[in-house]
Amino acid sequence: MNNVSLLDFYHDRYAEDARLRRSPHGRLEFLRTRELLRRHLSGPDLRILDVGGATGIHAAWLAADGHRVHVVDPIPAHVEASAALEGVTAELGDARRLTQADGSADVVLLFGPLYHLTAAADRARAIAEGVRVLRPGGLLAAAGISRYLSLIEDGTGGRLTAAAESPIRTVIESGDYDGHVGFVESHFHTADELTAELSDLDDVVVYGVEGPAWPALDVAGLTDFDRLADSALRCARLVERDPRMINASAHLLAIGRTRLRPETRNAGSP
Repeated sequence: MNNVSLLDFYHDRYAEDARLRRSPHGRLEFLRTRELLRRHLSGPDLRILDVGGATGIHAAWLAADGHRVHVVDPIPAHVEASAALEGVTAELGDARRLTQADGSADVVLLFGPLYHLTAAADRARAIAEGVRVLRPGGLLAAAGISRYLSLIEDGTGGRLTAAAESPIRTVIESGDYDGHVGFVESHFHTADELTAELSDLDDVVVYGVEGPAWPALDVAGLTDFDRLADSALRCARLVERDPRMINASAHLLAIGRTRLRPETRNAGSP
């Protein structure tokens, strides 16, 4: 996987449109991401920029909720699929160099760039671009993959062999993921690291998305998902911000707001 480009990976090897549907933990990730984001959206008819929005799986429900959603993605097939969705527009683009004007969005989603951009400087550029295009007080939501995903997934799936230990130890210690289970090279986060990367935002909170029950859903299989999903969702909610449990989720979701300008922050003061 080490020499596979992002474009080649998503074009030839990976069906992104099915990612949140084909596995139990993918379905749980979708339900929880939608739940957490809805919890923080401030009203109807928001201007939402979905950066790295892929085929529009989140853009679709956001548009159905009444928001104006524009997807930016570097993969042409993803852009084509997103643009075909009702109420969604899309363009080819790079998270580090957005074409949108300053202050033009109410919400920016970064649900892929922060793990696909393996260099810290590139992640910082993508976050800075998200902040730039947000209005004062606008919401930025950024997803990360937990450094413990491979450990938990391979350990519970019976794939934690002696050969797997070294790359798993590396990703836990450094965040450098080498694609050892078929994904492209990426950066995996801890909750503390993701919080630090969003230090230019106010009121940052990081949630464990799937909670600790997600590997049990995968072991049980899709046929048992409907029976087990409610319990897994409740489990995730109970410890979604528990610092002792948060990194046991497969994914992390950080949410913060851009800082208000001084004249806005002090509006109404004597």
